[in-house]
Amino acid sequence: MVGGGSAKQPKYQRIAEALKASVHSGEYRPGDRLPGENDLMDTYGVARMTARQALGVLQSEGIAEARKGAGVFVRDFRPVRRRGIQRLAADRWGAGQSIWSADIDSRELLVDHVTVTHQPAPAPVAAILGLDPDDTVCVRTRRFVLDGKPVLLSTSYLPADLVAGSPITREDTGPGGTYARLAELGAKPVHFREEIRSRMPTSTEADDLKLPAGTPVILVCRTAFTDDGRPVEVNEMTLDAASYILEYDFDA
Repeated sequence: MVGGGSAKQPKYQRIAEALKASVHSGEYRPGDRLPGENDLMDTYGVARMTARQALGVLQSEGIAEARKGAGVFVRDFRPVRRRGIQRLAADRWGAGQSIWSADIDSRELLVDHVTVTHQPAPAPVAAILGLDPDDTVCVRTRRFVLDGKPVLLSTSYLPADLVAGSPITREDTGPGGTYARLAELGAKPVHFREEIRSRMPTSTEADDLKLPAGTPVILVCRTAFTDDGRPVEVNEMTLDAASYILEYDFDA
């Protein structure tokens, strides 16, 4: 018999709810192996496909991850609480801090796979930045790895004539990052717009972020504006949805 949950739920969902309750109660802790398909078949009297679907629910929700040849384990990665407003405050990057400092406390952050190139602006980016399609942009691509786990892919586009010869064209932009360097160029960002959506990852994104099967990604497109309304950067980010909590804290 399958216990717990609504009787109207499919059996695999009711098993998944029971497993999630065991995780939340601490019966299974981060890094612990969950019951396997054979265990669930014996315990609940269900077919293998039903047991597999139940474990798949926990994997798709980011609660568990499959390890080849070993089983399914409770994820031991602590989600990033992305503080969407505080992280972009000028008194943070203006003081030479990374905008990530609002999100990760003392956790270990590594930026790898950094590339800086110059190329014609993609049409959507050119439209946002107010450029002609043939105009050149400086393109900065990065992968962010937190506590050994890839969590974010980032591609920034900036007008090439604005950032020419500045540290923005180097892999390491220096304290405070790109926004601090833009301020030094007389193009200080004072307003940001973020557009957010979600979808399943491409095969390349899944490989780069090392995503378990069934894990979606969050897409964040941020545009930075100067005080006269000029857009100076478009940043397209791809986030591992299971590794993030998006937090927006603001007054009414």
